[in-house]
Amino acid sequence: MWLWGMSIVCEIWFAFSWVLDQLPKLAPVNRTTDLSVLAEKFERPTASNPKGRSDLPGMDVFVSTADPEKEPPLVTANTILSILAVQYPVEKVACYLSDDGGALLSFEALAEAASFARIWVPFCRKHNIEPRNPESYFQAKGDPTKNKVRTDFVRDRRRVKREYDEFKIRINGLPESIRRRSDALNAQEEIKAKRAQLELGSDPTAQLKVERATWMADGTHWPGTWSAPTKDHSRGDHAGIIQVMLGPATSDPVYGNAEDLLLDTSGIDVRLPMLVYVSREKRPGYDHNKKAGAMNALVRTSAIMSNGAFILNLDCDHYIYNSLALREAMCFMMDRGGDRICYVQFPQRFEGVDPNDRYANHNTVFFDVNMRALDGVQGPMYVGTGCVFRRIALYGFDPPRTTENSGCCGRRKMKVKCKRGMLNKNAAVEEDETEDIEAQLIPRKFGSSTTLVASIPVAELEGRPLSDYAGTTNGRPSGLLTSAREPLDAATVAEAINVISCWYEDKTEWGSSVGWIYGSVTEDVVTGYRMHDRGWRSVYCVTKRDAFRGTAPINLTDRLHQVLRWATGSVEIFFSRNNALFGSRRLKPLQRVAYLNVGLYPFTSVFLIVYCFLPALSLVSNQFIVQSLGLTFLIFLLSITISMCLLALLEIKWSGITLHDWWRNEQFWLTGGTSAHLVAVMQGLLKVIAGVDINFTLTAKAATSEDTVDEFAELYEVRWSALMIPPLTIIMTNIIAIAIAFGRTVYSRVPDWSKLLGGVFFSVWVLAHLYPFSKGLMGRRRRTPTIVFVWSGLLAIIISLMWVSISSPPNTASGLQIQPFQFP
Repeated sequence: MWLWGMSIVCEIWFAFSWVLDQLPKLAPVNRTTDLSVLAEKFERPTASNPKGRSDLPGMDVFVSTADPEKEPPLVTANTILSILAVQYPVEKVACYLSDDGGALLSFEALAEAASFARIWVPFCRKHNIEPRNPESYFQAKGDPTKNKVRTDFVRDRRRVKREYDEFKIRINGLPESIRRRSDALNAQEEIKAKRAQLELGSDPTAQLKVERATWMADGTHWPGTWSAPTKDHSRGDHAGIIQVMLGPATSDPVYGNAEDLLLDTSGIDVRLPMLVYVSREKRPGYDHNKKAGAMNALVRTSAIMSNGAFILNLDCDHYIYNSLALREAMCFMMDRGGDRICYVQFPQRFEGVDPNDRYANHNTVFFDVNMRALDGVQGPMYVGTGCVFRRIALYGFDPPRTTENSGCCGRRKMKVKCKRGMLNKNAAVEEDETEDIEAQLIPRKFGSSTTLVASIPVAELEGRPLSDYAGTTNGRPSGLLTSAREPLDAATVAEAINVISCWYEDKTEWGSSVGWIYGSVTEDVVTGYRMHDRGWRSVYCVTKRDAFRGTAPINLTDRLHQVLRWATGSVEIFFSRNNALFGSRRLKPLQRVAYLNVGLYPFTSVFLIVYCFLPALSLVSNQFIVQSLGLTFLIFLLSITISMCLLALLEIKWSGITLHDWWRNEQFWLTGGTSAHLVAVMQGLLKVIAGVDINFTLTAKAATSEDTVDEFAELYEVRWSALMIPPLTIIMTNIIAIAIAFGRTVYSRVPDWSKLLGGVFFSVWVLAHLYPFSKGLMGRRRRTPTIVFVWSGLLAIIISLMWVSISSPPNTASGLQIQPFQFP
C-alpha cells in the first residue's frame, strides 16, 4: 500500500506537469521571410531618394562581457568582428561592448579588433564571406573556393589569413604586454619617488608607498580595474569609461581603391559601423545588479549616442553566423502590425559540442519544439541572447492600440466623451492636466537626463512600419530615415558618461518596470514576461542558415551548474510577483500556462527523486506498486506508454528534430532533475524563508584554435561536485536492488522469474536514463576518479546495512537452522 501511495502522488504531479507542458503546444507556428521584399520596400531608389539610401531603422548591438579570464578576449573580438561585417546599412549599425569588469585587457583587445576590422570587413564584403567570424571561417572544413567568382580570392584569403594569425598573436600576447608595460612604468614611478625623497632629505631607508598601477599604452593610468586592485581601481570600485573606437559612418558609401597594399578594394564599401567601449561606474555600497544592470547602462548610453530604434543583444561567445540575420528580424518588425512586436527571438545554436551531445547541450527540444509552439500563442520567451528588441518596449510602455487614443510612446490619454465635431471643455482641461502630470513623472521613471527623455519619442517614431501599408494606423512616412546621422561631440559623450554613473538609477524605475528587470538570476525570462504581461507579443525567427552560434559547456560539472542557475531563477520567479498567476488580463491563457510551467518545473525534482527510488524499493521489498500485475493494469500501462510514444513521434515529426536529440533530452532531464533542480528548490526556499542570497560564477567560455590537440578534452574531465551525489545514489541503489532481487530469486524454492524481470525492467529504465551521467564519471578511457569509488562504496554499504536492518532474518529459536555448505 505504501508503494502504491507514493507512486500515485508522484503520478498525479507528473500528470499535472505534463498538462502544463502540453497545453502551450496546441498551435505551433513555422514562419518564413522574404528579404527581397524588404529591400524593395526600404532600399529602392525613388524620386525623393535618388541614391537609394536605406530607410531601415537603426540597430544598436549590445555585447556583454565581465571577466576576460573566463571569457577570452579572442572570443569576444571575433564576436565583434562578425557584428561589424553584418549585411545591414553601415550608417544604421552601432556596436557597444559592455565590459562589466573594467579590464584593460578587454579595452585593448577591442582596439585591436577595430584595427583588424579595416581588413576583415572589406574582405567579407568583396567575396561574400560566411560566416563572418574569422576564427570560425578559417577553421571551417570544406573547399573555401566554392561559389567564389573573383580570381583574386585565393590571394586575398591567404593575405587575410596571415593578418589574422598576427592579430591572434597580438591578442594572446596582450596580458603579458600589459604586465611588462605596467612593471616598467611602475619602476619609473618608484625611481621618481625615491629621487623626490632624497631631495627632501628624508630617510632613504624609509619604506615608499607607490601604487602598483595598470598603465595604458599612452602612458596614463587605466581608470578601470588594476591588476593589483586598490581604492577606485577594483572590480567593484572604478570610474565609468566610454571610448569610441570607430566613429559613426557617413550616409554615402566610401569606396576603396586598387592601390591598397593588402587588398584591392575598388568598388567595395570600406565604411565600418560605430564601435564603442563601455564600462559603467561601480562604487561600494551600490547594488549593480549584475548583467541586467550592465544592459540597462547600455540602453541609456546608446539612446544618447545612436538611439537605434531596435536593439540586438548578444553574449560575448555568441556571434552572427548569418550576416543577414538583422534583416530577417526587420521583416517582422516592419511588417503590417509589427509595431506590436516587442522582440524577435532567434534560436540558440552551439558549436564545439561533442558529436553524441552527451548532456543535451543543443537543447533542440526546447528551441525547436517548445519555442516554436509558443510562437503560435503570444510568442517565445526571451532567452538572454540572440534577441532583437524594440527599444520602446524596453522602456516599459504599452503596445500601440492597447487602449483607445493611445498617444506617442503608448501614453494613455483619457477618453473624451462628446458628440462628433464637438469638444467637452472640461474633459479637455482634465486631459491637459493628466498629460502635465505624466510629463512630471517622466524623470522619476527614466532619470534626470533630458537628452535620454528626448530620445524616447524619436525611437518610437523610427521603429514604426511605413504608413503606406493598407490598414496601417500607426505608421511613419516613407523616406524619414534616409538623412545623415548627427556626428558625435564631446557634450554627447559627457552625457553618456553621466547616465552610466552608479547613482543614476536611484529613485527611478530602471530595473523595476524599465529595461532589464532586476531581482532574479534569470533576468532574461522575467524581462520577456513583463513585456508579454503588458500586452506585447514576440516572434520566433528560425532561419534556413543559423542566425547566431555560440559555445556551450560540455563538461558535466559546468553543465550541471548552468542548469542549477536556470532552475534557481525559475524558483525565484515562482515565489515572486513575476509568477504568471498574478499576471494581467493581457497575458493570454496559454502563455500564462507556459510561464507558470517555467516557475514550477524545478519542483518536479522532488517527485522524480522518489520515483527513481521506487523500482529499487519494489525489488528489495519484493512488492510492487499494485497488488498484482493483472490484465487491466497491463492494458492501461500499455495504452499510456503507446500514447506517450506517439505524441513524442508527432513532436519529432513536425519540429524536425531527430529521435537521438529527443532521447538525449529525456536522459539529461532525469540527470538535471535529480541533481541541479532539487538543489535549486532548496536554494529558492532558503532565499524566500531565510533571505539567503544566491551568487553564481560565470560559466567559462572555451577558446578553440587550430592548435588544439583535443577539441573535446573538457568532456572527459571529471570535476567532483556535490550535485553528483543524488544521481550517484540512485544508480547504486538500483544496482544493489537488482542484485538483491536476483539473489533472492535464484535461491528461492520456486523462482518467479517473470516477477523479477518485471521489477528489473523499471530499474534498468532508470539506469538507462542515467547512462550519460555514469559515462561522464568514467572520464577518458574509463579512468574513474577515486572520489567516485569512495562515494559509491560508502553509499552501497549504508544502503546494504539499512536493508539488513529492515528485513533482518529471524533467529534460530524461531525455526531458522543454519546448515553448513557442503560440496556435492
